[in-house]
Amino acid sequence: MTSVSPFHQGDCVTLVSDSHTYQVVGIDDSHNRCWVRRWPLARHGCPVFEISLQQLEGHQATTPAN
Repeated sequence: MTSVSPFHQGDCVTLVSDSHTYQVVGIDDSHNRCWVRRWPLARHGCPVFEISLQQLEGHQATTPAN
């Protein structure tokens, strides 16, 4: 049975191993993975990386303002 993540695309989160803020770019509930990038974005963008949903700690349920 697939569980639904409490996180949503656009949420700002922190990681268990890091206090920086990241933005959720995508979620794959069936594989328990997600893609995040540092927030706020750097001038030339920020790389996206894949992590386990268990690595997400706190989050703000609102989409960040530009």
